[in-house]
Amino acid sequence: MTCKHLNIIVTGKVQGVWFRKHTQDKALSLNLNGFVRNEPDGSVYVEVESELEHILNEFIKWLHQGSPLSKVEKVKILSETPCKNFDGFVIQR
Repeated sequence: MTCKHLNIIVTGKVQGVWFRKHTQDKALSLNLNGFVRNEPDGSVYVEVESELEHILNEFIKWLHQGSPLSKVEKVKILSETPCKNFDGFVIQR
């Protein structure tokens, strides 16, 4: 199996609403690797990777919904790049 690495930007009301924590919890529950961080423009940036495409699709579907207090407007997959072999899924500050 080949590893797939996605770079994703999520926009909307996604900062100050526990979005990163919920994203981390969801990623870990799916055994995904990568990170999530807030961006200065108010968006959230995610890098995520897995060998299982259906699991990545489930994660992307969840991103559209987000945390209970968030209001996701757009989930944009910027690019698909070679895997970086992350260990775990962390919140970058």
